[in-house]
Amino acid sequence: MKKKQSLPATININAIESRLPRKKKRSHHEIVMMRKVSKEFYVGKQKIKVLKGISLTLYSGEFVIVYGPSGCGKSTFLHTVLGLEKPTRGEVFIRGKDIYDMTSDDRTCFRREKIGMVFQKTNWIKSLSVLENVAYPLYLSGIRKKEALDRAYQQLQTVGMESLSDHRTSELSGGQEQRIALARALTADPWIIIADEPTGNLDTKASENIIELLARLNREKRRMVIMVTHEMHFLPIATRRVSMKDGEVIYDEHD
Repeated sequence: MKKKQSLPATININAIESRLPRKKKRSHHEIVMMRKVSKEFYVGKQKIKVLKGISLTLYSGEFVIVYGPSGCGKSTFLHTVLGLEKPTRGEVFIRGKDIYDMTSDDRTCFRREKIGMVFQKTNWIKSLSVLENVAYPLYLSGIRKKEALDRAYQQLQTVGMESLSDHRTSELSGGQEQRIALARALTADPWIIIADEPTGNLDTKASENIIELLARLNREKRRMVIMVTHEMHFLPIATRRVSMKDGEVIYDEHD
């Protein structure tokens, strides 16, 4: 079992920035639009308001960091965009398509093909190699095995992990796991990469590697990235910073 490590505040964002191409101005192509989105749960008879009327439009080419204290609604925000948490009220559009107007099965296929996901906790099939785990979502989409493995290997090269293709996931460090999870997220050539606290269990060096990889994908490949974090020192990497508190967006800053 891997030991959880706290991320020191000494992570060198300036050093990461110096290795990256310049930030580009955002385009005006709407990718994600949330319209008056609210989410409520009941605990017994008590109503808990997790999201409170969020309206937000995110554009292609943006690196969006959503931040705020624990319990402010960040993860529910992400799950709503992912199509995992249907809003109590409001609408969520991705490239003009209302994702909650789809059937559950169609939404699952849409998410698999259009959104790449990286979570704090990775989920692997232990009987498969690293390469096979990265290719697995493509198998589910009906891609032939050889093509799926070729595409998976290309993305392992993208994140610098191709030398571990034949390893088992049980042999990986935390940083290696997250880079390989990012490769898996890229295999379907998604419109959006969503990362939920991707550095939460990593040491400083591994965290720097993950943030630099996400920033490079955003700046060089023009991928939209939406990342949730409570680590304030990551904010300069983003092109847009969205602060949440008590289920509301209280600050939205663009470069």
